[in-house]
Amino acid sequence: MTTKKNKIEMEPEINPSAKQPMTDEERLKLAKKLDDELDEYINSLPKTKYEDGWPEDRWEEEMDKHPFFMKEAPKLGDELHPLYEGLQKLKYDPDENEPQELAISYKDDGNFNFKHKNYRLAIVAYTEGIKQKCGDSEIDSSLLNNRAAAHWFLQNYRSCLRDCELALKIKPNYEKVLNRAANCCYHLARYDKGIEYCDNILESDKTNKDILNLRKKCVNALKLKERNDRKRDADNKKANQSVKDLIAEIVSRGYKIEGGGKDNIDLSKLEPCFPELANQRVYLNRETNCLVWPVVLVYPEYKIMDYIKEFADEDSFIEQLHIVFETYPEWDRAKAYRPDNVNIYFETINQNIVKVDNEKTLGYVLKTQGYVIKGGTPNFIVLVKNSDAEKAFLRR
Repeated sequence: MTTKKNKIEMEPEINPSAKQPMTDEERLKLAKKLDDELDEYINSLPKTKYEDGWPEDRWEEEMDKHPFFMKEAPKLGDELHPLYEGLQKLKYDPDENEPQELAISYKDDGNFNFKHKNYRLAIVAYTEGIKQKCGDSEIDSSLLNNRAAAHWFLQNYRSCLRDCELALKIKPNYEKVLNRAANCCYHLARYDKGIEYCDNILESDKTNKDILNLRKKCVNALKLKERNDRKRDADNKKANQSVKDLIAEIVSRGYKIEGGGKDNIDLSKLEPCFPELANQRVYLNRETNCLVWPVVLVYPEYKIMDYIKEFADEDSFIEQLHIVFETYPEWDRAKAYRPDNVNIYFETINQNIVKVDNEKTLGYVLKTQGYVIKGGTPNFIVLVKNSDAEKAFLRR
């Protein structure tokens, strides 16, 4: 504000009776009058509440939100101060900044978040900087290196290695990046590539103890991995041969598998479909040269099932019944289910019911005309001889 000054021309004093200076009493009286007039003016102003100030009990909290005083950058989802939004727009407006300036601004933001361990926000900032494609190799490689570092602290080793590889395309001898790439390869079990990165570093720094130690770890891990791979290949080869031998035995013994002919039987058709028999797939006992099957016994009278985990095809049904009914089942209150008091049946592929001779072996019955093994699990129906349940079952 400027104050207009009136021009006063001074003239020689010609009046001997000019006004004398104010006394102290007059000066005090005038000052009091001016104070009273000011108080009267202030009191006459409208009484309105000041709404724009900071609440007394939250002034520190409000101050921290102000862009000029905040100690931390706003987090995702935080409400932004209007001034902060304005500063952001000015800082990141592509119409006001060159790509290089924008890349540097995003890099600074990423560094700020990285310093405060907000690695995910740092990654977002570095990514925006990379998108500017400013063309400056130092800035571009630095952004990639910094984003790789943020991924490293989040243990995103695959993403970290990818950024390292991109940075090395721009700046092949970037030592920090080579070091981080070598460590990523170790964590990702890419030991051969890790050794290669270590060798690149050691070309210019042969005494780097950390890299020498990392290279040694990669070499030892690679040898162990190769040994384990050879063992796994041998085990797979052995397992494949065992499967072939198993299928050959099933075919040679004349057993019929649902959905599989002589030439298209695979393991999926031999896997038990009952959770109670999980991991109990048929296998070939080479010592006895017999096939050992998981078997299901169904009791229609009580609508329950029993599971025999290992039933060798050379064993008879009566032998298994003595094991199954060694003690009376809880549901058999009449104690009618005894090895000598039950009949066993099976249903053929044509839905005919066939009675089993309990003295015969499982292998003998599995070769019976019309019997098909479903879900890798032979199953049979058990009923008390001459019982009402048996008669009703046979009528149906």
